Amino acid sequence: MIYPLVWLVSASLKPANEIFGGQGLWPTTFRWENYVDGWYAFSDVTFGTLFFNSFVIAIGSIVGNLVSCSLAAYAFARLDFRFKNVLFFVMLSTIMLPYHVQVIPQYITFLNLGWINTFYPLIVPKFLATDAFFIFLMVQFIRGLPRELDEAAEIDGAGFFQIFVRIILPLLTPALATTAVFTFIWTWNDFFSPLIYLTGSEHFTVPLGLRSFLDTEGRSSYGPMFAMSLASLGPIFGFFLASQRLLVRGIATTGLK
Repeated sequence: MIYPLVWLVSASLKPANEIFGGQGLWPTTFRWENYVDGWYAFSDVTFGTLFFNSFVIAIGSIVGNLVSCSLAAYAFARLDFRFKNVLFFVMLSTIMLPYHVQVIPQYITFLNLGWINTFYPLIVPKFLATDAFFIFLMVQFIRGLPRELDEAAEIDGAGFFQIFVRIILPLLTPALATTAVFTFIWTWNDFFSPLIYLTGSEHFTVPLGLRSFLDTEGRSSYGPMFAMSLASLGPIFGFFLASQRLLVRGIATTGLK
């Protein structure tokens, strides 16, 4: 499990002729310039711009999922309305719908809105509760909370929204942390969606930047690519370690009574 990461660290410090031609992990010559070359690999932007773009998309996606999915989950778990079970079934059915089936109609919609080569197609849908997995995760968590808390708040005159903000939301913290971590990891590593909607290098994300190091004619910059690949793992490790306790708690307690 650890060997690929160790190999990545070693390859990021090797000259190009040693990466695939050397015999051992330890570099015979340490080439720290791989990190400099990778950071300034593009003529118009630095790799820092790509990190910034990925952070903007990831943070926007996290905020969108936390707000919209928690509200949708509260409605399904606590409120009574017409066609509730049918809509819940439709919501769960979208999990089984391949993303590639939605690409063409979504692209046409965003093209008509003039959102191509912007971050809007990658962020705005998150505010519309489009991730059914996180809705289901929060629904199961909210169902495990005692309804007596809601009833006590109703007696004190609290409405639905007040109950959600003051009672449900604080208790939902583990599930929210789980949603935030998975959203960050999936968004940070997403290659397909940015490839579809982002055309200018000034809007590229980290995965698109790493792909740009590969040349179909064989003149690929493997050293700088591995160096930037290692650097791109830093935010994921940091975000995961910072919220590991809440993440494990959220997964372990979801669905339990």
